[in-house]
Amino acid sequence: MNPFLSIVFLSSLTHSSVLCRQSCKLHFEAAPLKIVRASKQYMYDEGGTEFLDCINNVSHVGHCHPYVVSVAQEQMAKLSTSSGFLSDSSSQYAKQLVGTFPESLNICYFVNSGSEANDLALRLAQAHTKQKDLLVVENAYHGNLSNLIDISHSRFKKMPGGKKEHVHVVPWPNTYRGLFREDHANLGEAYALEVKKKIQAVHKEGRQIAGFICEPLMSTAGVITPPQNYLKHVYKLVREAGGVCIADEVQVGLGRVGDYYWSFQSYDVVPDIITCGKPMGNGFPMAAVVTTTEVANSLACFESSFGGNPVSCSVGLAVLDVIQNEKLLSSAKCVGLVLLEGFRNIQPNHPMMGDVRGQGLIIGVELVTDKESRKPASEAAELLTYKAKQLRILVANEGPDKNVIVMTPPLCFNIDNARHVIQVIDKVLAEIERGTCPDQMSAQSDEGITELTIPLDIVSGVESYDDDDDDPHCKRARYEDMD
Repeated sequence: MNPFLSIVFLSSLTHSSVLCRQSCKLHFEAAPLKIVRASKQYMYDEGGTEFLDCINNVSHVGHCHPYVVSVAQEQMAKLSTSSGFLSDSSSQYAKQLVGTFPESLNICYFVNSGSEANDLALRLAQAHTKQKDLLVVENAYHGNLSNLIDISHSRFKKMPGGKKEHVHVVPWPNTYRGLFREDHANLGEAYALEVKKKIQAVHKEGRQIAGFICEPLMSTAGVITPPQNYLKHVYKLVREAGGVCIADEVQVGLGRVGDYYWSFQSYDVVPDIITCGKPMGNGFPMAAVVTTTEVANSLACFESSFGGNPVSCSVGLAVLDVIQNEKLLSSAKCVGLVLLEGFRNIQPNHPMMGDVRGQGLIIGVELVTDKESRKPASEAAELLTYKAKQLRILVANEGPDKNVIVMTPPLCFNIDNARHVIQVIDKVLAEIERGTCPDQMSAQSDEGITELTIPLDIVSGVESYDDDDDDPHCKRARYEDMD
């Protein structure tokens, strides 16, 4: 086999025969799953085993949603073409998508991926300011293109070339293990002051700032929720320095935070450029950049062969319809509160459960060796993900030390799902802390796995979200209509 081919080869359909280069990663490397179908918040392996999916932030409104699938099929059979032609679906989708943003953000560019969206955002910022230098956040990730790896601290810090001279890293606003912690009186101001110092240092070098890019809620960094007034202070500083503010909403946008469609809205700020991606197509490849007229007019030209094609836009419209029709924002808020409250209720019982944080249906549980030192418990976090998999729950471990258990499930995730996840993590983490959990990550047969008997009332009551019947004139298939 040619060792230079950058392809993952499957020599047969069995898990044990997967051969891949070191750079190609799978979920659960030691015992990968072969998933053959999915529905709602569940995934099924080749043996028919059902797994509760807590990590799929791409299937935003649920796997294989019948309405989204039917719309895609209908449009695919009618017209699928490259961009450059007028279509009802693209104009309608642009109008509805822009309608979820503040009024000043009124120009929409359609692209195919979050990486392409962030690439275009950098072009817009640099064209508008006529500068190249960027402020980026420690441990952030913004995409898989070369220029995005250059601004993703979580990636370039591991690479031989290191940081490029036009990239300037500011501290991550981590109030649990960062430079300033929760006992500091003015966390937002303290972290913003570090940004001010960085801007001053850039100016002393004779350079200027093109912009600042940040996920308003940092996902891959380990679900970092910045202090409430951090972004407001930073955006002001960046604009005073002549730069623009880019909000990377690729992973955390479109209702995942529950209170709003977009996570930046939780911090009472309005970015100059916003990038959107993963959730927009519910698995169909599509993304967008939304910006102001002033910034958009700075770009000389833009082309994307398939960005905004009729199928993509029809799918995007269907996803927006489902979010509204099934009240998924209020659901994400309610179910997210159940997860947060439930984990915080069991936190005192677990010496390794250092911090619980998040918003809506993006939740992080940080594991530490002890709560005083806050040293990351990376091996325990990895072991927990494998043991949870054996109990039919899929979670991930993220953050720079891979010690944060992260949950970003489809928005159809419900309260019973949330309670079950809390039970399983409570049980498995207790076994790890007692040293009774086998330190192995190999696949386990179905035999010997019994039902959990932990009572559901470990989570106190949370008022249920509004689940009234839909508008009778809105005839769209829902998951409840599926077999």
